[in-house]
Amino acid sequence: MRSIELSFISRLSMAAIAGLVSLLAASCTDSRGGPIPYQVSNFGAPDTTVAAPIEEGYRIAPMDTLSIRVFGMPDLTGDYQVDLRGNIGMPLVGEVAALDRTPAELDAVLTQKYGEKYLENPDITVGIKQATGHNVTVDGAVQKPGTYPVVGPMTLMQAVALAQGTTDMANLHRVAVFRTVDGTRQAAAFDLLSIRHGEMPDPQVYSGDIVIVDGSRIKEAQKKFFQSIPLLNIFRPF
Repeated sequence: MRSIELSFISRLSMAAIAGLVSLLAASCTDSRGGPIPYQVSNFGAPDTTVAAPIEEGYRIAPMDTLSIRVFGMPDLTGDYQVDLRGNIGMPLVGEVAALDRTPAELDAVLTQKYGEKYLENPDITVGIKQATGHNVTVDGAVQKPGTYPVVGPMTLMQAVALAQGTTDMANLHRVAVFRTVDGTRQAAAFDLLSIRHGEMPDPQVYSGDIVIVDGSRIKEAQKKFFQSIPLLNIFRPF
């Protein structure tokens, strides 16, 4: 794997993911609500970034894109994106936990899983095709959910615009931003409609942030993910 220098937010751990605050289950309402606080006055910048080559202990994070090569098996070889829970879906073996593992550690796990039932002495290589260190993730009721590069100062409205705007079913009053501050995963809610009308400031978003736009048609898997998270480490208002 070629060396890539990057600055990235302190890696999300399983405990940090467990600390994400659950959004209100997708519904037909179009109002504020849910357990994530609004008008948070001290929702500041994320933890200081640290530069590190990917090969040297890089830990896989949600929304990273992995390049996985299985020698002699083109049907298994390809690019796989880590989901918000930190898993990848692999043919034959199903979901595999990738979060907080190095590429070498995930390589060993996949080699074991495929070697147990399906392949004799599998030759597997795991690389990082795209890391989330310089990116913001926008998901939920947007036109094009995904991970987008952050090349300079960016606001919440600009992040949503990168995802080609919201869908017709989006609840503009309920947009959550998840961020790692002081080593813990924290969240704040924003009213995008009020921001658009100039009634509230457009907050800055940073590399590593996850932006979720609420809506009545958020995919079932995402709803289950949010509903399974305990209400911990919410960013308390001032």
